[in-house]
Amino acid sequence: MRLPLSRVSAIVVLVSLLKGGLNAVALEVSVRPVAGDLRVSTDTLFANEAGEQWSVTRLSYLLSEPALQRPDGSWHPCETAPAWMSLTDARSLWDITSAPTGEWTAIRFSVGLPPSLNERDPAFWGPFHPLNPNLNGLHWSWQGGFIFLAFEGRFWKKGDDPARASGFAYHLARENFRTTVTVPMKFHTLAGGRVRLSLDLDIARILDGGKTVSFVRDGSSTHSKEGDPLAAALHENLGRAFRPAVANDDRTDRPIAPQANPGRGSILGEWSPPESFPRPSLPADLEMSTARVALGRQLFHETSLSRSDSLSCASCHLADHGLSDPRPVSAGEQGRTGRRNAMPLFNLAWKPSFFWDGRTTSLREQVLDPIEDHRELDEDLSKVVKKLEADPLYRTRFSEAFGSDGISADRMAVALETFLLSLVSHDSKFDRAQRGEAALTDLEQRGFELFMTEREPRSGQFGGDCFHCHGGTLFTDHQFRNNGLLIDAADPGRGEVTGLALDQGTFSTPSLRNVALTAPYMHDGRFATLEEVVDHYSVGIRRTKTLDPNLAKHPDGGLGLSEEEKTALVAFLRALTDDRFAKEAFAGED
Repeated sequence: MRLPLSRVSAIVVLVSLLKGGLNAVALEVSVRPVAGDLRVSTDTLFANEAGEQWSVTRLSYLLSEPALQRPDGSWHPCETAPAWMSLTDARSLWDITSAPTGEWTAIRFSVGLPPSLNERDPAFWGPFHPLNPNLNGLHWSWQGGFIFLAFEGRFWKKGDDPARASGFAYHLARENFRTTVTVPMKFHTLAGGRVRLSLDLDIARILDGGKTVSFVRDGSSTHSKEGDPLAAALHENLGRAFRPAVANDDRTDRPIAPQANPGRGSILGEWSPPESFPRPSLPADLEMSTARVALGRQLFHETSLSRSDSLSCASCHLADHGLSDPRPVSAGEQGRTGRRNAMPLFNLAWKPSFFWDGRTTSLREQVLDPIEDHRELDEDLSKVVKKLEADPLYRTRFSEAFGSDGISADRMAVALETFLLSLVSHDSKFDRAQRGEAALTDLEQRGFELFMTEREPRSGQFGGDCFHCHGGTLFTDHQFRNNGLLIDAADPGRGEVTGLALDQGTFSTPSLRNVALTAPYMHDGRFATLEEVVDHYSVGIRRTKTLDPNLAKHPDGGLGLSEEEKTALVAFLRALTDDRFAKEAFAGED
């Protein structure tokens, strides 16, 4: 259906909470995604002026450089951190922590970042800072810089089956497409007060805001290549898409406040991640002591954690296989099996959720689940504690690790969590080549170029388009996606956790580090080799109602890679193997 663009009346929500003696004004900018005067969700259906129907699956963008306009037309810039806004992450508020008092007639800001921020090393930003790439998923990996606006979704012609929709992926980036937005609105700020400015972002106007954009006619993807008319049209429309809100905003979500960037040692104690990795968000009470890591390592191999005293965590997470299982699904007590392949265990400090469906957000919680799971170790935690208490060596090691006597399930979880967080893989041939300590072969280099290049024929780019989901130093964005497999009602993935239609058939995007070691592949271990995986993305993609837009934008079947391209991609993927990782992870194991 076509949503109406009704006449807009400006409403500014001003909340003055006077606090005697304070001179600073706290300014809060709230941005609500709408279409016309209707609030938008991922379930909203649209029709553009080109007659195409569409829906949005991702709206994620960065705001910076706020300024307020005085009645005389001059501008006052406000010093504050940028903001990351996201429809699916409920990020809609921007705290401008210090604004002057006065009368104002407009607010101005940028969708995007100035070069001083855009070109900075992404590993600089603290774990909760809006520009931490592991938080916002908007950094453009080895291409450099951030995506300023990621606008993705699905589209189809009227009368067609939405389950076979194509996808669009519009990414505005680079200095030429940093968008300046000016929103006229009269308001005033009082000393010691707090002011909220409520804005609407009409996402329909990104397509129809002056220059009509058609997915079929103009293209279903852009990556802001210089001279791209599609990116230019979106850039122009975006500048007109913000306006004062048409209704009061009663949402309750809040921004994650930017935090300072303390040195890595002060965050992580004895353990420090690679300098090229983003800053991880770690448990506030984490103590990465040698004693706790050693205890966690021992527990990882402890068969007393299982009902039969014959299985351990290491039974399904083998060192020679990147701490994954070479079987499609693992066998637990009495040979019982689960539905999914065992995921590899490294770089978990950067994961925001665990299991293929993301059902837990705490590693401390996750590590206990397999112990009690009937299909895995199938043991009661209280019985595990009693077994460990009967062992004098464990009584000593728990005391050394925690500074006092006592064994409990909570302490077991902390020790296992600490050990797993210490497992960092970052020394592959590719990493060494990046540091100038090795060189990729011509075939591996060709694979890297394909990996990092879009598949966008209209702009003359014929890459593998891998980096959208597997970019950055972690080689994953940790999102949940349908990657072209048919939706199985017996295992709907993330949809089983959230119940959302958009999540049906989606699973966590795994890291491609050590991927040559972690066969078989996919959540159910259906592909035995990397060659089969690459073939899947070349010719095996199946269109479903939740197929990720970055795959749905391609022709039926997939990328249509040549044999040379597939061989090169596999060669590059093999260059992501860290041969030292498993040896170092279990060095000194009894």
